[in-house]
Amino acid sequence: MTPLLSVNVDHVATLRQARGVDYPDPVAAAVVAEDAGAGGITVHLRSDRRHIQDGDVERLRREVRGKLNLEMAATAEMLGLALELAPDQVTLVPERPDEVTTEGGLDLAAQKAVIAAAAERLAAAGIAVSLFLDPHPEQIEALGTLGSGAIAGFEINTDRYTRATDRAGEELAAIAAAARQGAGLGFAVYAGHGLTTANVGPVAARPEIEELNIGHWLVSRAVLVGLHTAVQEMLAAMAGARSGS
Repeated sequence: MTPLLSVNVDHVATLRQARGVDYPDPVAAAVVAEDAGAGGITVHLRSDRRHIQDGDVERLRREVRGKLNLEMAATAEMLGLALELAPDQVTLVPERPDEVTTEGGLDLAAQKAVIAAAAERLAAAGIAVSLFLDPHPEQIEALGTLGSGAIAGFEINTDRYTRATDRAGEELAAIAAAARQGAGLGFAVYAGHGLTTANVGPVAARPEIEELNIGHWLVSRAVLVGLHTAVQEMLAAMAGARSGS
């Protein structure tokens, strides 16, 4: 089966926040994306609120028909908001104030206790938990030894692959190995970061990967062709990769 496409609408909110106006509306964009065939919506509620706002997540919770995936840091503030907003899934991600976008995956060796405690609180409230991880064997191994059954899956950070030139094959091999390793441990496997229709094929073709989270390319492409068309183009690229066509 073709992986589910979760459309990240963060950068619709980026455009809105750039002018301090009420448009474009990320919730309206989410409706368009789902109408075009997306299986879910992803947003990152950052501590600095640089794009998505609390009210956006509240409205998305009411409007999204598929899976609402909330990316966030494992802080007390964000845990409280997640428990109040009750998304279908929370993806725990690292966060630095001065980063342009999420840079790298979680360091489970350094954050094991914090991540495990956060996951247990979320899972107890009926929220599925995923972790954003680099495709390194030691991170996947650490995931398997967290000692918490609260974590349902993990998202492979595809950033290095999407930026690769002469080492793309090496980066793809790392993604494939992480997908096999994680699936073998019983985790659901997702992937995302920097994916476009030009590079999504080899990632979408991995049979272990159940979902792709894609945002920046879709919003950028939407400027030229509209979000409905951009989502359908991505879905076609994903389906073609799985079918081998």
